[in-house]
This record gives sequence, structure tokens and C-alpha cells, in this order.
Amino acid sequence: MNRPMVLISLESPHSFWRLSAEHERALSAAFPGIEFRTTSEEDLPHRLPDAHVYFGWSFKSSWLFEAPHLRWIASPAAGTEHLPVAEAHSIGVALTRSYGFHGRPMAEHAMGMILGFSRGLFMSQRVQRNRSWWKDDLAEEFFDLAGSTMTIVGCGSIGEHLARAARSFGMNVVGVRRTPPVATEGGITWMHASAVHQAVAVADVVVDLLPATRATDRFFNHGLFAAFKPRSLFLNLGRATTVDQSALLTALNADHLRGAGLDVFAPKPLPARHPLRLHPRVVLTPKSSTLSRTYMDEAVAFFADNLRRYLTDQPLNGLAEVPAARSPFVGG
Repeated sequence: MNRPMVLISLESPHSFWRLSAEHERALSAAFPGIEFRTTSEEDLPHRLPDAHVYFGWSFKSSWLFEAPHLRWIASPAAGTEHLPVAEAHSIGVALTRSYGFHGRPMAEHAMGMILGFSRGLFMSQRVQRNRSWWKDDLAEEFFDLAGSTMTIVGCGSIGEHLARAARSFGMNVVGVRRTPPVATEGGITWMHASAVHQAVAVADVVVDLLPATRATDRFFNHGLFAAFKPRSLFLNLGRATTVDQSALLTALNADHLRGAGLDVFAPKPLPARHPLRLHPRVVLTPKSSTLSRTYMDEAVAFFADNLRRYLTDQPLNGLAEVPAARSPFVGG
């Protein structure tokens, strides 16, 4: 009766985003002194009064009042904008995000988008039904990855995964963040966030991996898109709020950008006649860059490592910072 209780709510229509019976057995075997209970989101508020730790996709700020024993909220997601970071912090409840395992699928997704544009794959799929031959058109549109430059804005752990993938194709990589590493890491040329206009001006591909904060709201605006190298490619695998979509459309329609690959956009989903949905040089994916068959395996492993830390009073990995009024950005 006095054992610490971990409440888990990890439901999804997709098996790789859902806690399995095997995961439950593994956690119970690894932590025999802990009681693990699983619940649906619907029943969650009624189960919270006994919980010491919560592990799940979402948590409403109002639920904090239902959980007098709660000491830690853990999320398998990389972002925290959907979680009550400030409210939890104000009452002494730790809140952690997860990291380290989102980078591989996101790097694969980004490189897939880049190759689709650089090799004319998207163009070919678009015209194959009504054109007999389009080699000359493709010859005007393709570009070489080897020797080209990718600039990653918000280059954290996910960006470093992407940088390794890009370099395997012979690309040069510029990483932009608020606190660039002192030493060169992974072949990345680091630039401070204050030099972002210079960083995008040299890039053939710009990748947005910014989190959603007050400081990053519509960060990619008319002025920043105007600083892009002509005929560069833009990808957003970060957050939709970081891009002024009207500014993006202006840059596309002026042929300043060769194209855009967007895994995030607003609203979600876009209306059927939205200009971004209909634009011939825009490729949309349905927030699917983190799809991975091993996602929950790695999320549970990350949580288990943090649970060991929690039980032995060690610092938790992935502690979320309370957003400041002018929170600067980092990468995910």
C-alpha cells in the first residue's frame, strides 16, 4: 500500500506510440518496489490522487489540483508547449521531456524531403500522369547535395543527427543556436542566433527545428526569408508557430525559394483550398517526422533511466525550463 505509484497514460491508435503489455512487464520487473498502473485519458483525473509519478502524452494544468502526491510528470515527447511547465514548477512538481531518440527518424524524414526536391522526385510524381517526358524540366530543377550547404536553425540534439546524415551526402552544415559549442562538433560550423541572417544567406537548404516559444513566434518572417540564398529550399520540422506562412508563400511565389517541405503547419489540418496545400512546390507531411517502429521502446528506456535517477535523488534528464517572456531558442 505504501509503494510509490507510477500512473501511465500512453494511448495511441498506432502501436509504436502505445505502451504495450511487454513494456509494462519490463518496467514491473526492473522496479519491483514500484506500483505501475495504466489508465485511459478519460479516467486519468480519477486515478491521479494516488499517483507520485505520471508518464504520459499530455497533462492538463487543472489535473495538478487532483494529484496531491504528484512529484514528477514525464513525457515521451520532445516538446513541452502542450504541458503545464510553469504551473508544475510553481508547486514543486518536476516536468521532463524526452530526447535522444527523435533525431534518427527526423533526420531520415528531412533527408527524404531534401532528396525528393534535389533529385526531382516530387516533380516527377506530379507530372508523370500528364506528361510523356520531362527530363529537360528536371535538368533545370535538380541540384547536387555534395558541396552544398545546409543551415539548421535551432540545432540541438536532433539537428546534430541531421547534420551527420547531411554530411554523409557531402553537404556542409551550419548550426544556429543561442549557445554554440566552444569546440567544433560533428563537422558543424556553429553560428550564434544573432547571426541567423548570415547563416541562411549561404545555405542551399534551411531546416527549421525551433521549439515554440514567445521568442520564436513567426521567427521566419518576411525579413528572414528575404535573406535566404536565391533558389534555396526550406524545411520546417520544428513547430508551425515559428513560421509566418504568408511570408513563406510570398517567397515561394516570387521564386525566391525553390520549394518548401513542411511537416508542421497551421491550422492542422490545412483547409482543402489552402494555398500551401495547393502550391506546386510545397510538400506537406502530416506531422509524421517522428514516426518510428522503435519509438515507444526507446521512450520507455529513457523513462526507466530517469526513474532510477528519481528513486536515488539524482538530477533528472530533460527537465523542462519555465519559459521566460523573451525565451531564446535552442534546438531539440
